[in-house]
Amino acid sequence: MCRERSSSTPPIRRRGGMLDCSNAARRPRVASRGDVRRRPRRRRRTTVPDDRIEAPKSHVSEQARADFAILRDHREQQGVRPGGAESWTCRPSHRRQPMFRRARHSRAALPSTIAAVLALVLVGAALASPAPQPPGRDDVENDGPSRTSPEDLERFSDRASVLEVQVPVNVTDRKGASIRGLTAEDFEIFDGNEQREITRFEVVDLREIDPEPGLEDRAREAIPPSARRHFLFLFDLSFSSPTSVLRAREAAQSFVAGSMHPTDLAAVATHSVEFGFKLVLTFTPDRSQLARAIENLESPEMLNRAGLDPLQFFVETEGALASNSGSGEAPSVELGADFRAQAAQAYVEILEKTMQRTGKSFERARIASWTQSLGEIGDILDSIRGRKHLVYFTEGFDGRLLLGRQPDSQDPESESDTLNILLGNIFLVDNDDRFGNTQLQSDVNLMIERFKRSDAVLQIVDTSGLTTETGFESNVQRVSRDALFWIADGTGGQLFKDANNFEAQLRDVLESSSVTYLLTFRADDVVADGSFHPIRVRAKAGRGARLSHRSGYYAPQPYEQLSPIERQLLASDLIANAVVEDDVSLDVLTAAFRSGGEMAYVPVIIEASGADLMQGHEGRLLGVEFYAYVTDTSGRMRDFFTQLVTLTLEEGSDGIRDSGVKYYGHVELPPGEYSVRVLARNATTGRTGVRSQSLLIPELDDELALLPPFFLEAPGSWLLVRESTTADQETLVYPFTVEGQPFVPAARPQVAVDSEASLCLVAYNLGDQEPRFDSVVRSADGSVVSGGRLVVLDRTVTGITGLDKVKAKFIGDGLAAGDYTLVVTLTDPASNSQTTSEIDLRVNS
Repeated sequence: MCRERSSSTPPIRRRGGMLDCSNAARRPRVASRGDVRRRPRRRRRTTVPDDRIEAPKSHVSEQARADFAILRDHREQQGVRPGGAESWTCRPSHRRQPMFRRARHSRAALPSTIAAVLALVLVGAALASPAPQPPGRDDVENDGPSRTSPEDLERFSDRASVLEVQVPVNVTDRKGASIRGLTAEDFEIFDGNEQREITRFEVVDLREIDPEPGLEDRAREAIPPSARRHFLFLFDLSFSSPTSVLRAREAAQSFVAGSMHPTDLAAVATHSVEFGFKLVLTFTPDRSQLARAIENLESPEMLNRAGLDPLQFFVETEGALASNSGSGEAPSVELGADFRAQAAQAYVEILEKTMQRTGKSFERARIASWTQSLGEIGDILDSIRGRKHLVYFTEGFDGRLLLGRQPDSQDPESESDTLNILLGNIFLVDNDDRFGNTQLQSDVNLMIERFKRSDAVLQIVDTSGLTTETGFESNVQRVSRDALFWIADGTGGQLFKDANNFEAQLRDVLESSSVTYLLTFRADDVVADGSFHPIRVRAKAGRGARLSHRSGYYAPQPYEQLSPIERQLLASDLIANAVVEDDVSLDVLTAAFRSGGEMAYVPVIIEASGADLMQGHEGRLLGVEFYAYVTDTSGRMRDFFTQLVTLTLEEGSDGIRDSGVKYYGHVELPPGEYSVRVLARNATTGRTGVRSQSLLIPELDDELALLPPFFLEAPGSWLLVRESTTADQETLVYPFTVEGQPFVPAARPQVAVDSEASLCLVAYNLGDQEPRFDSVVRSADGSVVSGGRLVVLDRTVTGITGLDKVKAKFIGDGLAAGDYTLVVTLTDPASNSQTTSEIDLRVNS
């Protein structure tokens, strides 16, 4: 490095995106140590004081001034003011470097000769040591951190050559406030170097979405999944003390209860070097489950339903919290007293230095494992659509291991290194400790890039501030926060230094993401190889505007290459967003039967197309995953069932291919309004079908109620699989019987043209008089069509008070082939009260 001593020093220039100090840093020709002694003022290190941090426009680009301004503001927040003893330094390199180093401590107490020799030695070591690469920034047109995420539509479909890519964009002014009122004409989007046409443009303004209590789920479903905000509360268990974890947990609970928008989704996870990433709760709108997950995040196992829920929407734990996985401190080695007494003092110092270096090497390896594991989280989040904010609670690691030791006149290690250099004991000087470890810096840069490509932003909460009650900040703490700031800023996030005020600090993040512009374009001829395609976005939003968006999209990737956690998150994302998927054609039938007490017995019948399940499948074993989750109108998860069914295929597999798999499961719910979300997936190929169906459970005690028409099917039409039952479910009575004969109703009845089909009508509280049943048939567009009629045959005796069953048949004369809806109206002749029910059916030619 080189120090600027006078105005004659060559100016700093930008060369190839880098600050160029080459002229000032050119090594002088020195014949001997005596020459150095006579010329002690010739230095090779340039220092740019804080009050001169903005170089003249003719020598430094706009990008350089932006980088310096960010770092200067960060320092000022820590109490370092321009013009003081500290200053910014830069080093020549082939790549732009983070400006985290401060000027080395004053050597006024050393003799001038020693100072001169030391200056040359330090400069030579500094020039020989590569420096860390900072988080990259886009061009001026993209002035702000960019995000990335996998493509959103037709994911993992190796058949698609044209993809529809959705890009959520946040535009903010210089104060961080969202800019509103932009239109599609204000944006340009580039796929690589090719400008793409914006085929669809949507605006989501959370200020304008204020659902009434109990109706949050409807408002959430109205927002495109790619425009929703996702928060992942990630708790570091390796570099945090148990006390800070507990208090960070309280801060997170406060944020969930008071700051999140009703349409936001959130998840809870822990991270440690020893055990890696552990998902406690997947992304869910259920605030009660989030509170339970945060409260029990350290539990070693999720018992009860959580242990049986593979998608982890439910959390119910028992037992005491597990102990913390560690404080993150390096193991220390203490020498025995006898050995110290016998060894010479010089040898003891050498041995201590060696052990310190070994301990730091161990700690660097630990941090390297931490960055690798944290980067894997970024890869995992590719499966989740939309912007992801990772709120990471940690005390941080020793930043000196990453960025090097910052100069301090009171630092005994710096004085010791100085003396060892003068005495020629270079082997006792740890250059990684002085200048930072370049391999570790590369690991951190790679981790940052993985988060950016996943459209994930790290919002780091430094929980060490929770346990600090004084305003004093040591040099070590400052360097540690420098490292955390580097990581957060590289992903486009922020560093928060006091989680006690976490809710207020994160308000800026909530404001900057309150308006989302969703841009959609079509990408042609995309090869399904999982490759990354960079994109750029430009907007006409005025001077000082900052764009925040994904920096690219991923081509479809074969399902077999996904990790188990990625497959899990992919399924949970489809369930949470209630996104319709048609790779596997699904039909669902639900009905609420009175079962005694306050709960209703709700069968859920799922019919999955065999031809769709078998497409692309090879092998004799067919694994089919079935998931069903029920949410109320507020988004709270109420019940679920899941099962993996493994089928042995006969040669030819014509039976399953021609019909399909029919699954019978059930949930138990109190009266209310619900949404039943069903997913079926081929466990090998990943072909998926998703359906969402509304369910209304009335107060069945006195009200007139009519269940959906149940069409009887001939046995053998489907490969029937029934849910596995527990001991407390064995006493449940199978509800689908007619005159004592069991049947399985059709989720979507198939009726031939001009033919008839038998069905059963189930009603509650019909009374003694003969009821009247009327029917209409509606086409797919909702209009009433002529043809098709319901004929009531007779009323059967059930032996259950209030429950009645009526045998009937549907005659499809006059209906052309196609999809229809049969609507049945029940009228009570005594009170003239009415109720209706319906079912979708298909008329085949």
